[in-house]
Amino acid sequence: MGSERYPVHHNGIYHNLPTFDPSITGLTAIVTGANGISGFHTLRVLLESPERWTKVYALSRRPPPQEMMGLLSESQRSRVQHVAADFLEEPASIADVLRANKVTADYIFFYSYLQPKPPPGAAAWSNADELVKVNSALLDNFLQAITIAGITPKRFLLQTGAKNYGIQIGRVRTPAVESDPQPSHLEPNFYYPQERSLFEYCKAQGSAWNVIRPAWVLGAVNNAQMNALLPVAIYAAVQAHKGEPIAFPGDWEMWQYESHHSTAMLTGYLSEWAVLEEKTTNEAFNAQDTGSMTWDRLYEALARWFGVTKGVVPPEEDPSKFTELVGKAGADTPMGYGPPLVHRASFSLVDWASKPENKTAWSQLQKESGGQLRSEPFDDVEENFVFGDQAFAKVPGLSMNKARRLGWTGFVDTFESLFQVYAEMGDLGMLPRLKVDRPEPLV
Repeated sequence: MGSERYPVHHNGIYHNLPTFDPSITGLTAIVTGANGISGFHTLRVLLESPERWTKVYALSRRPPPQEMMGLLSESQRSRVQHVAADFLEEPASIADVLRANKVTADYIFFYSYLQPKPPPGAAAWSNADELVKVNSALLDNFLQAITIAGITPKRFLLQTGAKNYGIQIGRVRTPAVESDPQPSHLEPNFYYPQERSLFEYCKAQGSAWNVIRPAWVLGAVNNAQMNALLPVAIYAAVQAHKGEPIAFPGDWEMWQYESHHSTAMLTGYLSEWAVLEEKTTNEAFNAQDTGSMTWDRLYEALARWFGVTKGVVPPEEDPSKFTELVGKAGADTPMGYGPPLVHRASFSLVDWASKPENKTAWSQLQKESGGQLRSEPFDDVEENFVFGDQAFAKVPGLSMNKARRLGWTGFVDTFESLFQVYAEMGDLGMLPRLKVDRPEPLV
């Protein structure tokens, strides 16, 4: 079944993707959290192969919005069955829903996630205990439900993320590798009990597992508060409309820091590869595009894409213009030693979005769009812009060596994928239409 026996292929901007044995046909899958960035894009990946994946059950509390389903072809939509399920209900009730809808699954892809609101002004992931409580329940209830319903997958894939390595706590070793110890002694993290639950379930049921760990995830969905580069696009669009430049809030070190992102479509291809390969059985994998991106290059691209005629304002050089957020140090960090990380910002997107003139400018853009621009990000500034501020902080790279050693070669230029994400967000009514037809890849 190994894909290494077949040539790699390209699909648009996605390169060196695996080709699978054509005898792998007639599979069914469950994708949970199908409304989210990762769940919806794994759904899209599976639906690209109608002979291999004949039926996909999309499980979420609400069906994916019509605008999102409009990104799929009619043939693809015909192979999706949405099943309304709330994983905070009792497992027996969830099992009744699964049986009533005759759900079957050769493979399960689990992306369900709830983000409880942190206290006002607190960091996005500061409510660690509540995150553990809610998200552990989601998986535990689902695992019990499929056991009751008699659904036993060949492989169960769980997506977690880069916080597995404690990047939200403080300094970590870089690049992060899958064998790095989990710093469970420093802060509660729902990834760890979720993994334990999955391992216990698979051992009891005779199923295999995979865990996928992306960093900042990029993809177009209506519910995209955690899409960290969406607030940056809103900022660029509004500044362009006002005839003002776009300014970078961080310092010069961050301006030229090589960051990495995880395009949800590419992570979907990686996830399909992980569950279908025998040699990847019971393995965890990082997920990144493998093409670095810097803010100085991205800001130039944003100005071109959104028509910012006044250009780009680079970082402040006066240290007094910055506020500093000093992280933990020494033994309180996942690395276990060393000075704290210091995040410097001359302004925040949350504060910028709180100014009435920017909400007014967005309303003007909506009127000019003739009804195309429908989202209301300024109605809840904290919820819709806090992850944009998080995106300006350093996130270490995730090593892709393990996946590469086992045969994964997939790649996408993040500039090209981000352009495509923003264009699709235009289709979803979340952003104004881009001013140019194509990006300039980083080549």
